[in-house]
Amino acid sequence: MRLGVLDVGSNTVHLLVVDAHRGAHPTPMHDDREVLRLAEHVGPDNLLSKEGEKALVKAVRSACEQAAAHRCDEVVAMVTSAIREADNGLEVLERVRAQTGVDLQVTSGEEEARLTFLAVRRWYGWSAGRLLVLDIGGGSLELASGFDEDPDVALSLPLGAGRMTRRYLPAAHRGGRPDLAALDELDAYAADLLRPAAKKLLADGPPDLVAATSKTFRTLARLTGAAPYSAGLRVPRELTLDGLGQLIGFVSRIESGALAELRGVSPDRAHQVPAGAVVARAAMRALDVPSVRICPWALREGVILRRLDTLGEQE
Repeated sequence: MRLGVLDVGSNTVHLLVVDAHRGAHPTPMHDDREVLRLAEHVGPDNLLSKEGEKALVKAVRSACEQAAAHRCDEVVAMVTSAIREADNGLEVLERVRAQTGVDLQVTSGEEEARLTFLAVRRWYGWSAGRLLVLDIGGGSLELASGFDEDPDVALSLPLGAGRMTRRYLPAAHRGGRPDLAALDELDAYAADLLRPAAKKLLADGPPDLVAATSKTFRTLARLTGAAPYSAGLRVPRELTLDGLGQLIGFVSRIESGALAELRGVSPDRAHQVPAGAVVARAAMRALDVPSVRICPWALREGVILRRLDTLGEQE
């Protein structure tokens, strides 16, 4: 079947279309994303603005047109942290449904962690043993650990790269250089949140494999020497704690406008790199992880795999 996944996140509205059936490798047929930065449309009153709502409706309509053009048999649509945390999020989703016909399902942070864990488990297989997965999004950091396809522990912390940039690094958000003292404050804040989380994740022992997913981790790995995306999905990529430390020293001294000109950095997310790097380092320190493997599969692939499993059970 041809399956589409529409993922409305804090930064982007992303449509992934694959050809897949149960037991087979999902084959990407179309991949498109539109940068909305919905989280930035949530004001001090914690309400998504009318401007943000209009942009969301437009993006969802465009995604629907693309899904129809690519003859999707089904589209699974979901929203993550930006909408689920806005006080008027459910009202906005109802209006989006009325105007587009798309029923966007709210995905909790824990469920994000579980779906991402499933995707990473399927990518590496059972030989990976006890698995620990990290995923930095725009609004939150998801972590999960376990030996099976469903993790024993799945957590979500408010440590997304976009969220932390807006809170601690407003200068970088405006294209400038991040404040060094603010980077230290962010590091301390992340360490406090991660300390109890690490105890839960490591309660059953150390992992055999630690993997990281998401655009943030891929960008950090690329900036520390990992192969570019064009080299292919199966090329091994790694991010080390030592490399992160050097990278933070570098990105803390240049303007995000200049950072956007580097290879491997998306111009629309360049300002989030310093915060993402600090959160990644804090997580790896808390978990006592010297390096992570970069997994090309993440939340959207997890949604696809879960849906295929469900269809298989109904046969």
